[in-house]
Amino acid sequence: MSCRESKLAIKQPGPARKPAGGDKPSADREPPFPIVGIGASAGGLAAFEAFFSGLPADQAPGMAFVLIQHLAPDHESLLSELVRRFTRMTVYEAAEGMVVARDSVYVIPPNCDLAIIGGSLHLLEPSAPRGQRLPIDFFLRSLALDQGERAICIILSGTGGDGAQGLRAVKGGGGLVLAQAPESTEFDGMPRSALATGLVDFELPPEQLAERLLACVQTASFAARLRSPRPRMAEEFVRKVAFLLHARTGHDFSQYKPNTLQRRIERRMAVHRAGSVQDYLGILQATPEELDALFRDLLIGVTGFFRDPEIFRVLEEEVVPRLFEGRADGAPVRAWCAGCSTGEEAYSLAILLHEHMERLQRPFTVQVFATDIDAHAISLARGGVFSPSASAGLSEDRLSRYFTLEPDGSGYRAAKAIRDLLMFSVQDLIKDPPFSRIDLLSCRNLLIYMGAGLQKKVIPLFHYALNPGGFLFQGSSETVGDFGHLFAPIDRKSRIFRRREEARGGLPDPVIPPPAGVTARPAAPPLRAPHKPSLREITEQALLDQVAPVCALVDAQGGILYLRGRSGQFLEPMAGVTGTGNILKMARDGLRRELATALHNAARDRHPRAFTGLRVGSGSGALRVDLAVSPVRRKSPDPELYLVILEQAKASRVQEPQAGSSLEADALRLELRAKEEVLRASNEELETANEDLKSSIEELQSLNEEVQSANEELETSKEELQSVNEELTTVNTELQAKVLESSRAVNDMNNLLAGTGIGTIFVDSDLRILRFTPAATSIINLIPTDVGRPVGHVVTNLVGYDTLPADTQAVLDTLVPLALEVRTREGRWFSMRIQLYRTLENVIEGAVLTFVDITGFKGAHTSPVEADLDGHRP
Repeated sequence: MSCRESKLAIKQPGPARKPAGGDKPSADREPPFPIVGIGASAGGLAAFEAFFSGLPADQAPGMAFVLIQHLAPDHESLLSELVRRFTRMTVYEAAEGMVVARDSVYVIPPNCDLAIIGGSLHLLEPSAPRGQRLPIDFFLRSLALDQGERAICIILSGTGGDGAQGLRAVKGGGGLVLAQAPESTEFDGMPRSALATGLVDFELPPEQLAERLLACVQTASFAARLRSPRPRMAEEFVRKVAFLLHARTGHDFSQYKPNTLQRRIERRMAVHRAGSVQDYLGILQATPEELDALFRDLLIGVTGFFRDPEIFRVLEEEVVPRLFEGRADGAPVRAWCAGCSTGEEAYSLAILLHEHMERLQRPFTVQVFATDIDAHAISLARGGVFSPSASAGLSEDRLSRYFTLEPDGSGYRAAKAIRDLLMFSVQDLIKDPPFSRIDLLSCRNLLIYMGAGLQKKVIPLFHYALNPGGFLFQGSSETVGDFGHLFAPIDRKSRIFRRREEARGGLPDPVIPPPAGVTARPAAPPLRAPHKPSLREITEQALLDQVAPVCALVDAQGGILYLRGRSGQFLEPMAGVTGTGNILKMARDGLRRELATALHNAARDRHPRAFTGLRVGSGSGALRVDLAVSPVRRKSPDPELYLVILEQAKASRVQEPQAGSSLEADALRLELRAKEEVLRASNEELETANEDLKSSIEELQSLNEEVQSANEELETSKEELQSVNEELTTVNTELQAKVLESSRAVNDMNNLLAGTGIGTIFVDSDLRILRFTPAATSIINLIPTDVGRPVGHVVTNLVGYDTLPADTQAVLDTLVPLALEVRTREGRWFSMRIQLYRTLENVIEGAVLTFVDITGFKGAHTSPVEADLDGHRP
């Protein structure tokens, strides 16, 4: 049996052939049925036996089962023979092009990866080295892609984390996921890795998994998933479910695609064996935890490091270099990964940016924002620890450079150099404010779950978030739709687009007001026909320029969202719209303290605050300034905004105080200013102490990483030894079964020979005794210690016959059997036959001597005289 040369060779399935040994119907004619992928490693044989023993013996399951186990690549597998003992279904060892049929079991052969394409099995040459192969993940991913909602995966006993990533793909496609309860396993590594994903539907002992699997598959909701087209759920029911989800989680799924909602609901109905939609609605209303489970099902994120390597290669070569072009040292490069799930794609983007920055050998401020609606997924991503199966998409160089193996070997931790570039946060893309001034925005395979109306809101939001000329990176099944005037394609196949500077064809660039708490920036001007201002507009604009005071729209922390008027007299920056800055830090001397007090009080009391006659500046250039801070009244629930108004007082120009003026007041002002300086110095000292503490923490982290790096070689050896141990355990189990089978065969043969009463002696080519039956000891004086001695050295009870060794050697030399009649001293006659001992390969390895008692037969054919003479012979 051979495997294909490369995994990349599989594109379309070839001509499918029927499984050997049976006339199965073709996949095209047979109705759809579930296909169950079962993964196991060490201790898997006992789990397989318990699982199949749990299936009813008098009922066909109506499914196909594919067993994937870690096998020794250089050892012939007996798994197929062993599985046949505890199932009535037909068991095949998988072969290239074999069609998967109902009520059949298929076993992976050694030293191959197995995939299913178009309902047929395909064998591939493993690309990963021994000890690093993940055949369970590989098959489950192909199963999810090929079967979708009909895919079912079960993770049984085994070490390591193989299967954890594959079950994500099965769950993402709407399939069912089961795992063996860790306490019932011989090795709990694989089941615990599966349970850690939070995606397992049932956790049971293997014999109970079989019962629960049948119960789920036989429900009406699961049967509906096998039909195409499937009946549509009532819109009223779907709306009720969306309402309950919104009330429980605060997230609105009513604008998601109905088919997506229906598939997830049907899957949960199958899990609970709900007979109708009304039954499941009752479960939702009575069990809030089921709403949480449905919410998690709707958020299934199929992700991985450098998923779709060819697309990431285009991103690395065509997009990433442009992000750094024309930027000064230290300039920011900002990326946003929306819908990041557990963070693998966000880390992939960070690695690409870090690698290019190192190639340039120039410092930049790289920031990668990663957001998702799932708080649990964000928590895992922020931890930065990934299982060995999750890291399969990383090259050996990137894995060793950017990740370190955990001391217990449970996973790989991202290096500090990469973690420092990433910022994770929980964000609802629909209702929460977006990030701004983004250079690269990655949102892959998220829009495909949203309805058309929701997509029309999100895509312009991406346009707003991106800098002019920024890049949008989408999934392979997504597009910008009707917003081609907002994005220009860079690589259509890879779904990479660039933000257009101007709208084409006279279509207006959608204007999105800056959400609360988000820094505004000027949008690209739309291409419109020239507009001639009216006399009224000219008059109003002139009036605003002459009369309107300087004003700023800020948030509660003083962050400037919009600034109008000539603010140079009051603030450090020039007038105009700004994208960054805090008004409290930019305020000039004499204004900062009162401005902070007014903003704080306005935020606390929700009432306007004002100060008049503030002395701003020093010396002969000091000004008297009136300050007012007012909350902006809005109906929106977004964070509050505040309007800061700054204008010169009536008598604005003042002189320095002369001798004899109000000295007491001047002294108080000087004392107050001195205290402010002391406070400022204390704050600076505190900031310095914080920086020192941060440096110490970083040094400790660096030391910890060095220790982990020093243990990496030992952990790698441990992993390889663990893999070899798994293979040895599997081989040992198979050998034990073979020894048991051989022992039974030997016992059966010994009892058979003893029961016939025929004396039998086995000798080798050198006429040494190999074994004998009890009946032979009455003819030749044999005891157990005679095994291994030449047959001529043993005393016989035969009368008148002493050429036994010579006759046996003659048979071996001439290859012609010999038959004689011989007599013992007791007067019993035997028919002696000397035959060749041949192996199954037809190799002669000795001779077999048999003695059949013919005394009765001899007496019946002997005359009385002959008998009397015979009785007097010596």
